Amino acid sequence: MDRRTFLTLATAAAGVPLLSGTAAADGGLPARVRHYLDRALAAGSPGVVCGVIQGGLTYVAGAGNGGAGGSAPHGRTVFQLGSIGKALTATALARAVCAGATRLDAPLALPARFRIPRKGSRRITLGDLATHTSGLPSLPPNLLAGADPQDPYAHYTLDDLATGLRETRLSTEPGSAYAYSNLGFGLLGQALAFGDVDTMLRRTVTSPLRLLDTTTTLRPDMAARKAVGHLAGEPVPDWHDPVLSAAGTSMYSTADDMLRFLGAQLRPERSPLRAAIELAQRPRFIDPDSNLRIGLGWHLSQLPTGRTMTWHNGGTGGFSTCAAFSRESGAAAVMMVNTFSEGSATDARPVEALTFELLRKLDAA
Repeated sequence: MDRRTFLTLATAAAGVPLLSGTAAADGGLPARVRHYLDRALAAGSPGVVCGVIQGGLTYVAGAGNGGAGGSAPHGRTVFQLGSIGKALTATALARAVCAGATRLDAPLALPARFRIPRKGSRRITLGDLATHTSGLPSLPPNLLAGADPQDPYAHYTLDDLATGLRETRLSTEPGSAYAYSNLGFGLLGQALAFGDVDTMLRRTVTSPLRLLDTTTTLRPDMAARKAVGHLAGEPVPDWHDPVLSAAGTSMYSTADDMLRFLGAQLRPERSPLRAAIELAQRPRFIDPDSNLRIGLGWHLSQLPTGRTMTWHNGGTGGFSTCAAFSRESGAAAVMMVNTFSEGSATDARPVEALTFELLRKLDAA
């Protein structure tokens, strides 16, 4: 694996009723989802699950290419989630802010041995981390040293992070420019719950929203339902991350769980996390180069109808995911595939292109 591919892979970890794939739902949803499942398989995915919400109805189905014993994935099949997990971390931050436990303008604070880099007079804030405007690089400068290309975060320790922060330089003054950073979200998790990020996410976000299969630790029943990740047609191991997991680098989930999460985004008034969800979705920064609006963990783009699409994508070494929704039309879509796929300067990865196209169709219906 060349250095460019390795860097691309390491950076990737860029409550409603559910109907089963064979259940009677609105007549148009099964056919529409099937169309996008077929296109995902044609783009090279060994297996794919797609779920949608439209008009108060929720539908999820999966398809496979005949591997893994011929069984197709489904709504409870476990995939690695990748960077969609950043939306969960941002929700945890929003909960802490709404509870008065911290502020978005609070400076990033860690134990003394973790030197926080500076550029200019303004310190990095928690809000900067959650909007990718901290000036931090995408990855710690010492992450690649000794890394396994197929599991690039697994070796990285808190001691390594302390060393890496001393070597880190900010590219811009905090709050001044958008630059996507896994390191930033990893630090956000540590700032919220140093050394116990995964427990914090479970307690504050996944348990209240009943996302029972969204976790960094595979239970035995989840392992039995997990898809095998692939890269270039070959099976690859899952990613593990003991330090920067708040970036989504080692999180697992299912399409069923992600539809529950998206359902809460569409109707926060029905959620126990209403205030936090509303705060996280609120735009806080506009990237002048792309006109992309940034919330806490979420990206916001304009749909052809003029409505807002709120979204996040994700990926690990063997998985690619994307989730998107429109509050105005009450539509949402999620797609999960068990292969890593790479986009280009002009073309999105297939999982994003298909998810965004599907949401546009749902939004316009």
